[in-house]
Amino acid sequence: MLGESGSYESEYDVVCVGGGIAGSGLAAVLAKAGKRCLVLEATEEFPDRTKGEWIAPWGVIDATQVGLLDVVRSARGHSILRHATHDETQVGDDAEMLDFRDFAPFPPPLTQRHPDLCQALFDHASAVGAATVRPVASVSVSIPDRVGERRTVAFTSDGVEHAVTARLVVAADGRNSSVRRQLGLKLARDKPHHNFSGLLIDGAHDWPADLQVIGTDEDVHFLAFPQGEGRVRLYLGWDIEDRHRFTGPEGGRRFADRFAGIGCVPGIDAFQGVSVESPCSTYSNEDAWLATPVHDGVVFMGDAAGWNDPIIGQGLAITFRDIRVLSELLLAADDWDERILAPYVVERQERMRRLRFSAAFTSVLRNEFGPAAADRRRRVRTLLASRPDLAMTSAVAFVGPDVAPSEAFTPERWAELVGV
Repeated sequence: MLGESGSYESEYDVVCVGGGIAGSGLAAVLAKAGKRCLVLEATEEFPDRTKGEWIAPWGVIDATQVGLLDVVRSARGHSILRHATHDETQVGDDAEMLDFRDFAPFPPPLTQRHPDLCQALFDHASAVGAATVRPVASVSVSIPDRVGERRTVAFTSDGVEHAVTARLVVAADGRNSSVRRQLGLKLARDKPHHNFSGLLIDGAHDWPADLQVIGTDEDVHFLAFPQGEGRVRLYLGWDIEDRHRFTGPEGGRRFADRFAGIGCVPGIDAFQGVSVESPCSTYSNEDAWLATPVHDGVVFMGDAAGWNDPIIGQGLAITFRDIRVLSELLLAADDWDERILAPYVVERQERMRRLRFSAAFTSVLRNEFGPAAADRRRRVRTLLASRPDLAMTSAVAFVGPDVAPSEAFTPERWAELVGV
C-alpha cells in the first residue's frame, strides 16, 4: 500500500500503532477484507518479554473465527493435550488431571514463543495488503476539532517525518501505551498480590511435550507450558515482598534450579541442567484496565486497553477476542463513529471484570503460602468435589468468561470459595 514513488499514502481507513499480536492481527483481518491499513511498529526486532505464549481454548476459537489460526500454527504453534495440578494436597499420582481432548467443542490450548508469533502476524498483515513500517519513533496522534474528521498520525521512520490520516486509530502499543499517555488516560489498577516471572528453557526432552502443569510447592506457585522439541516456558510466583529473588546475572539460573527442585511433581528432574534461553524479568501481578477503551476516535486493544493478572494466562485469548469483536463491528458498518464501537466497550468491560474475579481467586488459592493457605487449598478441593458447579469461576481460564453464569463472579461466590 505504498505509492508508486515509494512514499506513504496519505490516507488510510485504519492506522494501528503497535505491530505486535493485537495490531498486526487486526490489520490483517481488516486488510484482507479490503480496508486500507497501516501498521506502525517501534521495534526493529520483537523482544522476548516473558509474556503471551499460551492461548486458552476459547482464544484458539477466536483465532480460528478471524482466520488467523494457520498463522499462529506457522509460528511453531504447539498443541497441549493434558493438564495436571499439583500441590501439597495433590502429590504425584493424586494430581488433578484433565484431558483437553474431552473438552469438545473447545480445542486444546496452543503454545508458541511470543516474538515468533508477533513476527508471523506482522508478516501476514503485510502479505494480505496492509502497509507495515518498522522501526518507527515519535508517534503522535492528533484529535480533530470536529466529530467526523479524520485523525492525523505523525511518525518518524529512517529519520524522515511522515504524517498520515485515518478514519480510526487503533492503539495496540502495549502496557506502556504512548497513545494512552498522549490522551491523558489513566489505568485503574488492583493492588499487586504477588511477584511473577517467566523463563524459556531448552533441553527438557524428557518432559512430556503434551503436558502442562501448575501448582504450589512450599513458597512458590509454578506453571510449565511445553512448546515442543524440548522447549518449555516456566513461570514462578512468590511473595510480593521478595522482588529480587530471581534478579541479577544469575537470576535465570536460580529460577531454573528452583523449578527443578519442586517436590510434588513426578518427573521434575527433566528440568535439571536445562539451558536458559530468555531473560528472567520479575513483575508484580495485578489487573489494570481502562474504564472506556474508546476515546475521541481512538480504540484501545490488547494490553494498551488494560490487562488481566497473568496468573491465569489469558493475555492472548483476550487479544484474539479483541480482534474478533472489533473486526466484526468495523466490517459490519460504513460509518465508524464511536456509537458502532459501543458493543466492544460493554463486552470488554464485562469480560475483563469476570477474568479479574477469576484471577483474584486463583491468586489467593495458588499464590499464598504457609499452613493456612494449604488448609484453604484442601478445603476448596473438597468443596469442588461435592459442588462441581463452583468450578466455573476458575474454568473460565479454559472456556472463556462469556460461558460462565453471572453468579460465578459475585461476592456470594467469593465467600463460598475463599471463606472471607
